[in-house]
Amino acid sequence: MLTLERSTSLEQIIKKSRFVATGAPVANEHAAKDFIAVHSDPGANHNCWAWRVGQNYRCSDDGEPSGTAGKPILQAMDRLSLDNVAVVVTRWFGGVLLGSGGLIRAYGGTAAACLRAGKLIEILAVREATITVTFSDLALVQARLASTAGARIRQENFIGTGATLTVDLPEATATQIARMLTDITSGRAVIVLEPPGPFSFG
Repeated sequence: MLTLERSTSLEQIIKKSRFVATGAPVANEHAAKDFIAVHSDPGANHNCWAWRVGQNYRCSDDGEPSGTAGKPILQAMDRLSLDNVAVVVTRWFGGVLLGSGGLIRAYGGTAAACLRAGKLIEILAVREATITVTFSDLALVQARLASTAGARIRQENFIGTGATLTVDLPEATATQIARMLTDITSGRAVIVLEPPGPFSFG
């Protein structure tokens, strides 16, 4: 599956109506709702939207005829095999009625053009790990993680004897990485691997 690397926006004028699509990667349903709230323009006629996070998805026509806006936006995302994405398409009415077919093409087309304009990256399955290391091993562990493809240190908390790192590891190689870190620290690093769960972008 793919997602957007970062927020992207695109504007089109269709029969005097102005359509602005904004899409972005979202980690969960809460983030999707926040994104929609921030990117909906209260001064516009319609703020239609869709989001998908795994099996969960929602869409809204926001006052347009049923099925003419939210669903075409969602279909634009699905045609590109996108996940963890939210899109808002805002419309300022220009005085010319588009009809149901015209609305479907306008909302779906603007969303699709916006998504294609953005950079797409692969979503990787990750496992979270908590690594507790001494000060003497910290630099070595940080260097090894930095040179390991797909590994990412999310947080560092310093404690009396060293540090606790919260790390995302690629699910496919998480066990081997944990073993490697145990080996290079002669067993001093304490590593707790969480069950497979969240996703990492790129």
